Amino acid sequence: MNQNFTPLLENLATYAKKVGRVAARPILILYFVMNSPNTPRQEKRRIGLVLAYLVLPIDLISNKKHPIFGWTDEILSIAYITKRVQHLITPEIERQVDEQLDKWFGPSSAQPTVNQ
Repeated sequence: MNQNFTPLLENLATYAKKVGRVAARPILILYFVMNSPNTPRQEKRRIGLVLAYLVLPIDLISNKKHPIFGWTDEILSIAYITKRVQHLITPEIERQVDEQLDKWFGPSSAQPTVNQ
């Protein structure tokens, strides 16, 4: 993992705990795609801008003033960039995301268990 993005991951952890495990997943996918050596520099910049927008205290549509519509700009920006980089999401990135989510939220109950 690129150590330059460690503070961003810490800020994403705070954000993730507010929005929950399911909503944090696409955000973490973007983070790990951004850290991948296979991701073109321009896409890394775009992802970085979207992730920074999520954690910075600025908003085009205020979540506090407009609780329902306030998340629209975040959701649209995440959806747009995820669609752009979808082809860069590898099984290794999915594994990293699952491991990070388990660190933040504990093991997922969706994981299969072995009956004894």
